[in-house]
Amino acid sequence: MALHLPSPFQAKMKSLLGSNFDDFMNSYHESPHAGIRVNTLKISNEQFRKISPFALEPVPWCPTGYYVEDGARPGRHPYYHAGLYYIQEPSAMSPVELLDVQPGDRVLDLCAAPGGKSTQIAAKLGGQGVLISNDLNPDRTKALAKNLEMCGVRNAIVLNEQPDRIAEAFPAYFDKILVDAPCSGEGMFRKDESMLKYWEASSPLVFAEMQRDILRSAVNMLAPGGTMVYSTCTFSPEENEGMIAAFLEEHPEFSVIPIDASFGFASGETAWLQRHGLAMSEALREQIAGTGRLWPHKVRGEGHFVAVLAKEGEVNRDEEPRSLPHVNGQMTGGEAALAATSRQEGNNSRKSKAELKAARHGHKDRNRKEAAGSRGSGKGAQAFAGDLGPFMEFIHERLRVDLQGHVVVHGSQIYISALPEKERLSQLKTVRPGWYAGQLKSGRFVPGHPLAVALKAEEAARHVNLSSADGEAVRYLKGETLTVDEERIICHPGIETKGYVLVCIDGYSAGWGKWQAGMLKNEYPVGWRWTSV
Repeated sequence: MALHLPSPFQAKMKSLLGSNFDDFMNSYHESPHAGIRVNTLKISNEQFRKISPFALEPVPWCPTGYYVEDGARPGRHPYYHAGLYYIQEPSAMSPVELLDVQPGDRVLDLCAAPGGKSTQIAAKLGGQGVLISNDLNPDRTKALAKNLEMCGVRNAIVLNEQPDRIAEAFPAYFDKILVDAPCSGEGMFRKDESMLKYWEASSPLVFAEMQRDILRSAVNMLAPGGTMVYSTCTFSPEENEGMIAAFLEEHPEFSVIPIDASFGFASGETAWLQRHGLAMSEALREQIAGTGRLWPHKVRGEGHFVAVLAKEGEVNRDEEPRSLPHVNGQMTGGEAALAATSRQEGNNSRKSKAELKAARHGHKDRNRKEAAGSRGSGKGAQAFAGDLGPFMEFIHERLRVDLQGHVVVHGSQIYISALPEKERLSQLKTVRPGWYAGQLKSGRFVPGHPLAVALKAEEAARHVNLSSADGEAVRYLKGETLTVDEERIICHPGIETKGYVLVCIDGYSAGWGKWQAGMLKNEYPVGWRWTSV
């Protein structure tokens, strides 16, 4: 059934598109294009193509993006729950590709929920550098955090803050910033008809004011020589080219990096702005023409606008250290002493449980004194007046990976943060201060689900493979207890089969289980479980 588009919207689009208007309107008779993007944190692009359960057709502007057929239902396959791909509208993949994120960058995704672009950024970082993902809506940050966790992201922090408050904590800090701005959403009418209910003729102007404020804060957070991408999913020139024209006049230290038209990007509109009274110099007109649009009647995707903005200045990566210490070696005070007791000097051999228990007991008082001295640190990390020994013991005995970052504790919850300057978060509303490791509970450490899904099979002391083909993986994802023979538990040398097991689906981590006497107790979180019929 054809959409009933508002008359003022149609009139504006006819003014904007002229002879292309009929082609544009005909695009609304076509179905939206479904897409997935391979999560290279978990699997290589090449390997996924070999095992993909779907027919794949490349998205021109995203090397890891693919169109899938209508009815493919990628959300109902175990590989989705194992984080091997993210379901994403194809046009929405373009802003991050144009941001050109490199491993080691400091990146801010300022309007990040539900997290598609943040997971794309994280894949490009490859576990190096730091990603801060923010959204103003506290409810939407829940979906943002879950999507980052499902994709196995280790180096992200999730905030729920106003942009100007983040700017106070991170002046001139980020190498790359994505502003996927809240907008009138005109480009999504075909994909999500419900958005029509909220559209009014005045919507573009309302959102434009909000977008200006966001950009002003973003400017202060971008380091000299940095790159910022501004994107929307609307057709409105007031929110797109008009926004960038005003931005460039207010901030002459920025310039547009022209977008290559070879993948279907159309040049930014300038004639419409001039017809509606925006005086433009030739130099400014050329810059605006270097922005890009994806039109639904010209590409297989929804409507998008993207501008790539470069800030003048020399890139300086030496102002603050970018490498992170190993979790096992970065502790201070009682924690450092505990870490030292858990390893023999010069090698990685493990001590006995009795020795570790004695070490924890001996340093317990010192841990409490240090924690008490650092309480009241604001909205960021809270000190833990207890014993971190069980957490350290789990790392040494159950994992085979050198974790990098800083341990951050909220109550009894333990995170590993990729942010070297932890104090920057002290006054910010922090939803996730880092990679969630688990919880200290009744003198023991309970590993969290996000810890599991970010691990590779060989990084756990023991793991088990479930098949996606015979229903076993789905039963695990539904929360069922499984019968698993002992010979299927793959252990590192010297490790017994009983205990926490990293559960993998066709070799890719999906969660925890506990194995004992032929039974795999299910540790898959209730809120994550498979509910599809």
